[in-house]
Amino acid sequence: MHQFLESAGIALSAIWANKLRSLLTVLGNIVAVTSIIAVVSLVQGLNSSVKDAIQSGAGADAFTVTRVGLTRTDDDLLRSQSNPRVSLDDAAAIRRSPSVALVMAQGGTSAQVKFREQSQDSVSIQGVTKEYVNLPTTNVERGRVPTSTEFDAGRHVTVLGWDTADRLFGDIDPVGKIVTINGIRFEVLGIAARKGSIFGVSQDEFAVIPLDAFQRMFGTRQSLQLTVRPRDPSLVQTAMDETTVALRVERRLRPKQPDNFAVMSSDTLLDIYNSATQGIFAVLIGVVSLSLVVGGIVIMNIMLMVVTERTREIGLRKSLGARRRDIMWQILTESITLSTFGGLTGTVFGFLVAWGISKVSPLPAIVEPWSVMLGISMTAFVGLFFGLYPAMQAAALDPIEALRRE
Repeated sequence: MHQFLESAGIALSAIWANKLRSLLTVLGNIVAVTSIIAVVSLVQGLNSSVKDAIQSGAGADAFTVTRVGLTRTDDDLLRSQSNPRVSLDDAAAIRRSPSVALVMAQGGTSAQVKFREQSQDSVSIQGVTKEYVNLPTTNVERGRVPTSTEFDAGRHVTVLGWDTADRLFGDIDPVGKIVTINGIRFEVLGIAARKGSIFGVSQDEFAVIPLDAFQRMFGTRQSLQLTVRPRDPSLVQTAMDETTVALRVERRLRPKQPDNFAVMSSDTLLDIYNSATQGIFAVLIGVVSLSLVVGGIVIMNIMLMVVTERTREIGLRKSLGARRRDIMWQILTESITLSTFGGLTGTVFGFLVAWGISKVSPLPAIVEPWSVMLGISMTAFVGLFFGLYPAMQAAALDPIEALRRE
């Protein structure tokens, strides 16, 4: 350990004595590690945002039933277009399943929401059944949610998203006020807690109303989306299987007929997202890592030059009893220290780049500790690998010939 610290001290002294040369030597490592830290941070932030967005609808243990699922080919898309609409009868059939605790039916469209002279176009209008109040993601910041009686009667009441309420009311308390949705008057009962945005798109521009009121306004021919929650998180797969059976029975499908509906969990969507992006992210990080190879070659060339400059010093050390491994260890330590110095500098720059991008763009950034360890350990390995040849060259010098060299 003492020998390593002594060699590291010599290396740092050499770096400080040749500041410009050292900076140019490790520039490749700085660029590579900066890019790796920034890319990994943005990728992790992106993955976290997508996961939160997928699971924010009804919770991680919920799944959805839709008319059309995720299609991979045009033929699958055309075939799914003939699927019957998802209806309240389907919801009733699923509720009879033993492992199912909750089934919420939801319809959606967009419309204008207006308060006095203020209006907001293309607001997401969500018509929901009374199970909405029991979802773990239902969070009202001010006011309250509709009661079961108000849902059953299809009253003209609404819960507004945070951004919608802010743009329409400003400093006015929205609770108890009357807004018009598509020209129809609704009383504002509550304001949903702020969810934020993903990729710059707000998740807080919506109005939730009872499904009966929604269908009176926009018709009943629209296919619904069903959100299903099991009685226990461990029963998700069981509940999905029972839901599939219940819908096949409800729709009188024969054993060999394919499902004419889609059942998807948040894990299914995440698996599809990960399979679609893992290859892209791996290639991106691989391309960025090529900078480390270039930086390693530069370090090797500089270390060979250092060995040439210090030939007499190496010859003197060997004549005084230094062993081959002592010379190799000194050159390797200098190479590793130089490379790791570039890695540490690149890590700091990577933090700053990721933070800057997250501030000026909708892309979030999350700095993972393992990415820091990866960047620093990769630069240390590069220093070791590309410093090995110069170290062997230095260790192989003949002390007599080295002392003769001018």
